[in-house]
Amino acid sequence: MKKIEAIIKPFKLEEVKDALGEVGIEGMTVTEVKGFGRQKGHTEIYRGSEYTVDFLPKIKLELVLPDNRVEAAITAIVGAAKTGKIGDGKIFVSPVEEAIRIRTEEKGDQAV
Repeated sequence: MKKIEAIIKPFKLEEVKDALGEVGIEGMTVTEVKGFGRQKGHTEIYRGSEYTVDFLPKIKLELVLPDNRVEAAITAIVGAAKTGKIGDGKIFVSPVEEAIRIRTEEKGDQAV
């Protein structure tokens, strides 16, 4: 099993969710996060004063999938989240040793 963590632009969430649904992936955890990468934030003017906004709003998706579904998920996320502009986000893939469904106590692939 693998855990996919994807950091994407907030307005791309529905497109990514739909793209994952099209390849048969439905379960995910979504978190509103803030951060920056190469873009280093930006400046905004509010009531005549300039402010530096270091941390930009992003969405973090977390999915745990069987190994054979990971490539399809990555392809779907990249296809839906990509704008071609700086700040599109990142995808991280990590191994998962064990997964347990609390309600039924199923383990491994059956739990996800």
